[in-house]
Amino acid sequence: MHHHQQPTLPPPFAPNASATTNLPKDHTRITLYIILATSFFSLLFIISIPSPSSSTSSQSFIKIRPDPVLFPDRPISPTELPSGPAPPSIAYLISGSAGDSARILRLLFASYHPRNHYLLHLDLSAPQTERDRLAVTVQSVPIFKAAQNVDVIGKADYAYPRGSSTISSTLHGASVLLRLASNWDWFISLNAGDYPLVTQDDLLHILSYLPKDLNFVNHTGYIGWKESKRLKPIIVDTGLYLLEKHEIFYASQKRELPNAFRLFSGSSFTMLTRSFMEFCILGTDNLPRTLLMYFANTPYSFTNYFPTVLCNSDQFKRTVINHNLQYIAFNKSSTKKPPQMNSADFDAMIQSGAAFATQFRFDDPVLDRIDQEILKRSPGKAVPGGWCLGEPDNGTCSVWGDADILRPGPGARRLEKRIVESLSDGRFQSQQCQEE
Repeated sequence: MHHHQQPTLPPPFAPNASATTNLPKDHTRITLYIILATSFFSLLFIISIPSPSSSTSSQSFIKIRPDPVLFPDRPISPTELPSGPAPPSIAYLISGSAGDSARILRLLFASYHPRNHYLLHLDLSAPQTERDRLAVTVQSVPIFKAAQNVDVIGKADYAYPRGSSTISSTLHGASVLLRLASNWDWFISLNAGDYPLVTQDDLLHILSYLPKDLNFVNHTGYIGWKESKRLKPIIVDTGLYLLEKHEIFYASQKRELPNAFRLFSGSSFTMLTRSFMEFCILGTDNLPRTLLMYFANTPYSFTNYFPTVLCNSDQFKRTVINHNLQYIAFNKSSTKKPPQMNSADFDAMIQSGAAFATQFRFDDPVLDRIDQEILKRSPGKAVPGGWCLGEPDNGTCSVWGDADILRPGPGARRLEKRIVESLSDGRFQSQQCQEE
């Protein structure tokens, strides 16, 4: 224990006549000196004590490095020629509502690859306990923990498909993914009703040969019936300002179509580049924010926002591919229960060359068939890929290796055919941001 020596005080004044008149002033000076000295040593003592809060907060920002077996350091050789282009990386936002955690986990396993990044979002309609269980489950999966590429949003949003809160929720997820990882190339937003039709090795293999500035978005400048039903009406999305779930409501008046920009409509599924997402979230051009304010009061605005931003931007309108690589399995607008998909329907879906399909119901038998015949995936397991080194009978992906090694299959050929058709000279230019 260290003992601090008390500071030497000035000697007391002798009680003489000359000192008597200065006594109050000298006492004030002595008292001030004692206070300053005490404060100085107290400050030294406080500084010497470590702060628990500061050490804890600094530890919380330490990023655990992924398993080096998955991402080995490769020395650059000036003489060795690369065997092929480096695989890209995809940032996935996977969203659902109350009771969707099992569907989200199944979709996560079906679309998983260590090179990608995944952000899971259960909206505010789900209880916090379900969100916590989802996070605990994710941390218990060895490959997720090894790759450090799956996260769960703790502070959830509402996302009404009929309103504009879906745009806000999607931009929120994209902004988090921009902060979490600096190396992804495309952004895909999935919901619990989506499912992949190709393996991630198939998808990453084909994307590795494409320019990384291509945005895959279904879009059209033809408004038609949407003008009176979805573009002129004014709504208020309660998901933007209420904690409880309430229906959106419509204003009694309608507004005219804008003339400062051209409206485009599309689908809710898109595959967007990182540079475009940075343009929407971090860019200095005010177009994305202007359109965000405009669509805040537009019904079903999520299907309009990204196509309108892309096609009104001189920087990005030449990067749009008028296909989103998604197959709609069932017509959601139908009030009847969708019929069982027969073999012909299943084959048509697979041969469409789409990377994903949508509108699947919970535990749809078609998903089991996709797992068995297309993805070769066992229940509760990731899709086997080039990074999986285990024995087939003993957990193929329980042992892993280099995540850059891809093993594409038949799905890559189907996807390649679909993309080549979309990029053909005639179709690529003729279907790009056309004002029909």
